[in-house]
Amino acid sequence: MQLVLGSSSPFRRELLDRLGLDYICDSPDIDENRLEGESAEELVVRLAIAKAQAVAERHPDALIIGSDQVAVNNGEILGKPGTHNKAVDQLTRASGSVVTFHTGLCLYNSASGEFQSDRVPFQVTFRQLSEQQIENYLQREQPYNCAGSFKSEGLGIALFERMEGNDPNALIGLPLIRLINMLDHFGVDVL
Repeated sequence: MQLVLGSSSPFRRELLDRLGLDYICDSPDIDENRLEGESAEELVVRLAIAKAQAVAERHPDALIIGSDQVAVNNGEILGKPGTHNKAVDQLTRASGSVVTFHTGLCLYNSASGEFQSDRVPFQVTFRQLSEQQIENYLQREQPYNCAGSFKSEGLGIALFERMEGNDPNALIGLPLIRLINMLDHFGVDVL
């Protein structure tokens, strides 16, 4: 059975490459807007499932990986900033606080319709950051397409005081430990 990563994220591709599995990528085209009253936790699981199901339409006999991530700071969902000014605002508000990243994951068997889904949280405590440190970081890394305005796999690690969670890959957007368990359920042994 073919394995499909339902994502256009280069970060998720890099993570999945670590497992040494043969797979293809197919980008889902879904509405990623939050539903009224929907929590961050509900949102990422719903979107992970929706991404996998959208890709499954084009791959009728495959295992489809869907994933989505949001960052939450003081109850506010932080998306991808898109612009420099929004990134400055996000990092200024994150300075000295704890940001929780919720990553939704779904493994969908398009042949049977069976799927597994989960949410994997990861918390990051930000250092107290000066305006100059934020500006230096953004000029060097330009993380405008990353939730929370940073890339932990790059210079973004310098923004943190502490990281807490069961799978550091969840912070980047694809919780490999949980994914390996899901793959095992469907008979795929990565070893």
